[in-house]
Amino acid sequence: MKNSISKLVIGLAFSCISVILNTGIANQISLAKSTNSQKCDIFAYVTDTDPQGLNVRSGASTDNIILGQIPINETVQVISAAGNWVQITNTSDGFQGTGWVFVSKLGLTTRGYGTNGVDLYASTSQQSLKVRRIPANTVVKLLGCQGDKAQVEYQGVKGWLTKEDQCGAALTSCS
Repeated sequence: MKNSISKLVIGLAFSCISVILNTGIANQISLAKSTNSQKCDIFAYVTDTDPQGLNVRSGASTDNIILGQIPINETVQVISAAGNWVQITNTSDGFQGTGWVFVSKLGLTTRGYGTNGVDLYASTSQQSLKVRRIPANTVVKLLGCQGDKAQVEYQGVKGWLTKEDQCGAALTSCS
């Protein structure tokens, strides 16, 4: 009897491990342990030119399953960032729900209308060093986010944009 119970327990353990590995749960557990995700609250737009759209995944890895796609120029709300991946929700068209996308497939445009542009800061604080001035209505590369600040790159210079200086809509000026 003891031998049968031991075999049953071992069989169940291996079954659980198999389910965890084959469903991608292991990748999500690994991601949670290996990276610190940052909470975010910004809007961005899809820049991926793939005719199928930007793949939205169940986790922050290409190993995770594709949940759906979002067409180019559609707006998304970014709610978290982990490494080169961001978690999105509230898409204007395409995929409905919450999932992960590669951050380099999203973009922002600067505001600063009626001024000579916007400031790019060295850190998330507006008291930090201003590292660059970016013209109004200029496309910048999204690198990540923290709270309502967006980390971007413009002409090789990396820095942070305040919420007031971001436009997450591709086809409007956000004025």
